[in-house]
Amino acid sequence: MGRLFGTDGVRGIANKDLTNDLAMKIGAAAATVLLREAKSKKPTVLIGKDTRASGDMLEAALTAGLCSVGCNVLSIGIVPTPAVAYLVGLYECEAGIMISASHNPCEYNGIKIFQKTGYKLDDAIEEEIEAIILDNAEEIDIKIGGDVGNRLYSKTAVNDYIDHVVSTTDVRFDGLKIALDCANGSASVCAKEIFTRLGAKCIMLSDTPDGTNINDKCGSTHPEELMSFVKDANLDLGLAFDGDADRMLAVDENGCLVDGDKVIAICANKMKQEGSLQKDTAVVTVMSNMGFFKFCDEHGIKCAKTAVGDRYVLERMLKDGYNIGGEQSGHVIFLDYATTGDGELSGVQLVETVVKSGKKLSELASIMKVYPQVLINVKVSAEGKKKYNNDEYIIAATQKAEMELMGDGRVLVRVSGTEPLVRVMLEGKDVEHIQRLGEEIAQVVKERLS
Repeated sequence: MGRLFGTDGVRGIANKDLTNDLAMKIGAAAATVLLREAKSKKPTVLIGKDTRASGDMLEAALTAGLCSVGCNVLSIGIVPTPAVAYLVGLYECEAGIMISASHNPCEYNGIKIFQKTGYKLDDAIEEEIEAIILDNAEEIDIKIGGDVGNRLYSKTAVNDYIDHVVSTTDVRFDGLKIALDCANGSASVCAKEIFTRLGAKCIMLSDTPDGTNINDKCGSTHPEELMSFVKDANLDLGLAFDGDADRMLAVDENGCLVDGDKVIAICANKMKQEGSLQKDTAVVTVMSNMGFFKFCDEHGIKCAKTAVGDRYVLERMLKDGYNIGGEQSGHVIFLDYATTGDGELSGVQLVETVVKSGKKLSELASIMKVYPQVLINVKVSAEGKKKYNNDEYIIAATQKAEMELMGDGRVLVRVSGTEPLVRVMLEGKDVEHIQRLGEEIAQVVKERLS
């Protein structure tokens, strides 16, 4: 975790934490670091954004910073985050920037930076950018006259991205009735076209963004309306995206949620049967449900575990040559087609699996049993966070709970990377049992670290 960059770029309340001045500095500093090897005299940086009211303001500030050091800026308007990751390569840009705070409320915004390869920045590059902004570690070469960059516009970005997502399947979705919840965000500009072009009849929810209603009681963080709608309207399934459309959760024909763990299980199983699952392995985080690990054992699929965060999933996939991975929250990476999580692409791959199988989504989702899960967040002091790993009383309480579960559950106690919290998570067959055990651990954590 850096001083400006978190696990997914720079994020904060727009015009308060994430100011225009900071955005301009990020633009200039990022260009200074990323474009050292650029062959063009005026390299181009691509910028996209989601539907937040502050997007235009921050784009203007970023553009000013980039142009001030001699970069051209290609503005592609409102697009999903994965569109930036894909188009930066297609358009041969030197870098790409997405202005979005993902699933957060409208008052937040963020800056995610992609290298020309389509991958997000690694820690070392983020640290260089932070050092220039916060420590004046390097002087920024400000241009004047004709060396100042220009702002350009693309009218084809959304269609080029749609073409790409549609190209990832050779299956038609004719006859399927699908609800699409766009979270009043980036998916509003392309989700309907993607699934309609593939033959599905689409019923749209939360696809009228007004700058303030992004993620507001809708999308993948609030799928309740979609769950009721799919069941009441007798649809085949529903897909819910988050604000920048890099996440997707599904809903089966009965209105039951199909989370990221189940999406990975369904698609990984299909890929294994087709012989396309690299090394017969799927990558998930330690927070994935215990049921996913049991599914892997039962179906001959190996499971690689990482720390929480899609960047860590991707790092493991690239390091060891795996091609599917993701998180319970709906970030799913299909590395054969994308360099980052892509909600709409994940939706296409899931629906393709439904069509090929000839089964209902509920039947496919039953491949994985979800174990009851209890999550308790305990507020701790800054000093308490530092002491957590070596506290013998917390270790003893955790071990006691593990012994009680006797292999029919698991305990995961970890420090939050972004907040003054210790997260106590338990899974098992009996929800009352794990709730009691979780509260016992949480009480010890509170007594020892608050």
